[in-house]
Amino acid sequence: MRLRAALLAEFLGTAALLAIVVGSGIMAERLSQGNLGVALLANAAATAAGLYLLIVVFGPISGAHFNPAVTLGLRLHGEQRSTGELAGYVLIQVVGAVVGVCLAHAMFAEALWQPGIRERQGASQLLSEAVATFGLLLTILLGARFRPQAIPALVASWIFAAYWFTASTSFANPAVTLARTLTQSFAGIRPVDAPAFIAAQLIGAALAVVVYRWLDPSEAQALKS
Repeated sequence: MRLRAALLAEFLGTAALLAIVVGSGIMAERLSQGNLGVALLANAAATAAGLYLLIVVFGPISGAHFNPAVTLGLRLHGEQRSTGELAGYVLIQVVGAVVGVCLAHAMFAEALWQPGIRERQGASQLLSEAVATFGLLLTILLGARFRPQAIPALVASWIFAAYWFTASTSFANPAVTLARTLTQSFAGIRPVDAPAFIAAQLIGAALAVVVYRWLDPSEAQALKS
């Protein structure tokens, strides 16, 4: 029952997150009349606010990962989770993300399935995704260690900032990346560009775990004992 509730929370949370990301992107494009700065600000604000809410609501049930990089990073860090539960989390996050994109399209009377056409490639984009995901995982790990009650605000703040200081606008999430290949909106990405994004995100997440152990040697010692 606990796992079923956790998986449902991950599905609902990830679906809601993608509905917010894509829906706010569509709304921002329509209202900004071509002003990309205004559109990005609106998209970032809606995403950060929604993420804060979702973490607060679903965190006690599933941990509010909504992100395979977070799930895998926490497992690498030493979180006790079975292989089956790990696979269930990742699968339900991807399914939820796809459902969220379709829901956003439906709310704006758009075609449900739209292969992405927005080009996002190159070394700067991949470095941005590695940095964005590195920062996200390190924020979660340090927050859990020193300020657990502040994690919703910390994560939302990081994502809002990373929207603006990274060239990729901070996907920082493999499930989000896959789902955003299905939209031609402001938030989209070409399917051909997604694998490199995901690889960069996973590298960033792994590096965050390593750096966290350097920052807090007591944790590394605890894992060895």
